[in-house]
Amino acid sequence: MTEDAVRDGVLSRRAFGGGVLALGGAVMIGSVPGAAAAPGPGARPGGAGAGRPPRRTTLRRGSAERAGLLPAHLDRLVTDAKAFLAPSPTHPWYAGAVLLAGRGGTVALHRPIGSAVRYSAYDEKTDTGVELPPGERIPMTEDTVFDLASVSKLFTSILAVQQIERGALELEAKVTTYLPEFGGGGKQDVTVRQLLTHTSGFRSWIPLYREPTREGRLRLLWGEKPAHPPGSAYLYSDLNLISLQLILEEITARGLDTLLHDEITAPLGMHRTRFNPPLSWRPEIAATEDARRPWSGLDRGMVWGEVHDENAYGMGGVAGHAGVFSRAWDLAVLARTLLNGGTYGRARILSPESVDLMFTDFNTAFPGDEHGLGFELHQHWYMGAMATPRTAGHTGFTGTSLVLDPTTDAFLIVLGNSVHPVRSWRSGSAPRVAAANHLARAVPVRPARGRTAWFSGMASATTATLTLPQVAGSARLECALWWDTEPGADAVALEASADGGSTWRPVPFATDRRTEHPTGTVGGWSGRVWHTVSAPLPGTPALLRWRYTTDQRYVGRGVYVDGLRLLDGAGHPVFDEARPADGSRIEANGWSRSAD
Repeated sequence: MTEDAVRDGVLSRRAFGGGVLALGGAVMIGSVPGAAAAPGPGARPGGAGAGRPPRRTTLRRGSAERAGLLPAHLDRLVTDAKAFLAPSPTHPWYAGAVLLAGRGGTVALHRPIGSAVRYSAYDEKTDTGVELPPGERIPMTEDTVFDLASVSKLFTSILAVQQIERGALELEAKVTTYLPEFGGGGKQDVTVRQLLTHTSGFRSWIPLYREPTREGRLRLLWGEKPAHPPGSAYLYSDLNLISLQLILEEITARGLDTLLHDEITAPLGMHRTRFNPPLSWRPEIAATEDARRPWSGLDRGMVWGEVHDENAYGMGGVAGHAGVFSRAWDLAVLARTLLNGGTYGRARILSPESVDLMFTDFNTAFPGDEHGLGFELHQHWYMGAMATPRTAGHTGFTGTSLVLDPTTDAFLIVLGNSVHPVRSWRSGSAPRVAAANHLARAVPVRPARGRTAWFSGMASATTATLTLPQVAGSARLECALWWDTEPGADAVALEASADGGSTWRPVPFATDRRTEHPTGTVGGWSGRVWHTVSAPLPGTPALLRWRYTTDQRYVGRGVYVDGLRLLDGAGHPVFDEARPADGSRIEANGWSRSAD
């Protein structure tokens, strides 16, 4: 089961994520104290990864300050996460979770909340969980192990990219080059890249678990007909990663579980990450679902210590799309490895160029479905305000997620048992979005000038206005502007009013490198740097304002304005917010002074 598959129907990951609303010269974002060696993935001279201090290559525990994060916002991350242990809105989103957040080489937050095992069963007649006696419940700990569900796809993808790097697998090769039988049903032109980017045309899933033998499952896969011609559409599918597993096992003559151990977890010291955890691990594992028909494809009772996904279970617990169990710290090691460019300590599992490929959008033909090799990119529906064109991550149906932001060198892991006791209790990705928003806010944005700048806030479904007084003789507005908003939804606008604020019209302006904004609005991704704004003003006296409007779904990191000045025709300031008398005349509704 994936976050797309809803038994007999398919719901897009974005639509699923939106089911519950989330809580609510360039100056770069604050530097990363103690951060590392080798430029990050995709770093280019003069680009977002350039000019940073060397990164630490291994993790340490430390304070928020040591990580270059604002502690108050990490505290709010935990507070909001605990709120989802209560009805959200009808049932708890999860019985418990483990939260981990960090930046550079520092893990600044590692917090368990709630229960790893709370229920013995689910009562479908009353839609309630049958709670264990308090003494028999198992609390979450920092080291609780989770069924990662579809986050497992990242491991399969890394293994594939390793083989591409070594020349044993070609990205643009047809799958039939390695699996001749795969071509049945019209799949003869599907490529390895299309498997990794979910553009093969496969439908979301098929019930392979109904076939008791490997031969029967392969027969279903070989005969499966694409829902779309290969390369013509994005459709997230478990079948892509199952096919990739078969390729890897064919070209290496090793099982996927052996590959995972030999190529990733052993070199990186991820000692609590594997397929099919042994029985001795069971007390440390978060329980998942009371799996019974009709909501589950199989009657298994409370699943605890075994893989939840039906197809992975039918494949013996080892599958390319699901089945990996892990803990938060191990995933943080993987996150740090990728943000390091493929290294951790003395181990290297990928080259920086290969990591760069995994964080590069191959789905430019399908806007909104940005995807690297295995990794999803720029997805606000669970990455929240951490989302950028290079932010990479994945979610799992059981309630897990991993988000990596190369721009700020930050990483977030939210591991929840949200299908415990039943999958119908969870909806949307509100806890993930809330956590990501708080971590994004914890990364400081230093003012372009002086000690503070105007900040719009990060609330959804709001309008914030920052209004300058009407000043005679003004010919041009100058200021610094920083924005990062939900693409296509939230925008910041420069407007003027000649009638005292009754009506407003857009004011065109230009930013750095003479970039023109004729509609007077900007939004989306701006590189998280300050931009210099210049706007010629109308000849008649008028009020000016910046207006930031958000919709009710997701938000970005917000908008900052600094150094507001109105200049006359000769370039002399007739209004300068740095002068106390002028600054006091600015009317701020929804905006606040912020040092970070």
